[in-house]
This record gives sequence, structure tokens and C-alpha cells, in this order.
Amino acid sequence: MRRSFFGLCGHVCIGVLVVCASLGCTNINRPFGYEPGSAHATDVQTVAVELFENQTFSRGTEVMLADALNKEIQLRTPWRIASPETADTVLQGVITREDLVPLTTGRETGMVQEMAVRLVTEFTWRDQRSGQVRVSRRSFIAAETFIPSRRVGERIDIGRLGAVQELASAIVGELRADW
Repeated sequence: MRRSFFGLCGHVCIGVLVVCASLGCTNINRPFGYEPGSAHATDVQTVAVELFENQTFSRGTEVMLADALNKEIQLRTPWRIASPETADTVLQGVITREDLVPLTTGRETGMVQEMAVRLVTEFTWRDQRSGQVRVSRRSFIAAETFIPSRRVGERIDIGRLGAVQELASAIVGELRADW
């Protein structure tokens, strides 16, 4: 009998601790901790993604980035894509640099075995209704690796596409509402 009483007390105490701990993480006014709801601006319904200016020698990167941004916005936000004439906000920017960065070389040959494509951008997200700049970033960087070595032979396009997708994901992440 004694064991079952203490066993029951132990389970009750653990249950009470779990409930108290979970209540301690919340607050009616929610000044601290997790707050449910959207992390994206609720006053925005539509976004226009303009083709970024491309200051690099790599043609077509701006088209891939615009396509990736449109897909990311549709996938990860509650906003709809619209034309610049009708959208609440406009996302515009410049691809300022594309670099190939050697990451590893072969011990015996000294040949590059792994490289990264690094894209550097500047972008602005502007509210067309008020003219206010919602987000502006300079020297915003994303990179992705690829393996050009003879055995694997990945083309630079693999790294470029990965860097564009990484950049689009990071840019859309920056469009969240202020915390």
C-alpha cells in the first residue's frame, strides 16, 4: 500500500510540475516568450517582385532569383504575388557580386575539389501605399557549394542554383514582421 501511495504522489507531483511549468511559459499579456500568430506583416496582402538588376557577368541569375523569390513568398508567407502596379509592397534589388570560392583542394594534385558560389545582393522592400521602406539590406550574402572535380563533375550551374535558392529563402526570411 505504501509504495502505491508514493507512486501515485510522484505521478501527481510530476503532473503538477508540468502544468505549472507550461503556465509559467505563457502570460495573458504575452510580453515575453512565444506569441502565437503570424510572423509576417498582417497589413500586407500582395507583394510584387521586380527583376533584380544584375551587375555581374553571370547572365540569367536575376531571372532565377526572381522566380525563386516568387516561389518562396508563395510557399512561406500568407501574401499573394501581384504586379508592381497593384501590389501593396514591392521587393527590388541588385545582385552586386558573384564569386567562386575554392573550399578544398586535392592533396596530391592541388586541384580544387569543392567550391562555393557566393552571391552578394542589396534589396529594399517598400510599401507602395505609404512610400515607407519596410526592410532594406546591404551586402546580403548567400552561398552554396558544388563539386567540380573530375570524379563528380558538378557544373557551376548546380552551385549557382543552390545559391539563388538559399538567397531567396534568406531574403523572404528578412521580410518577417518586427519582433
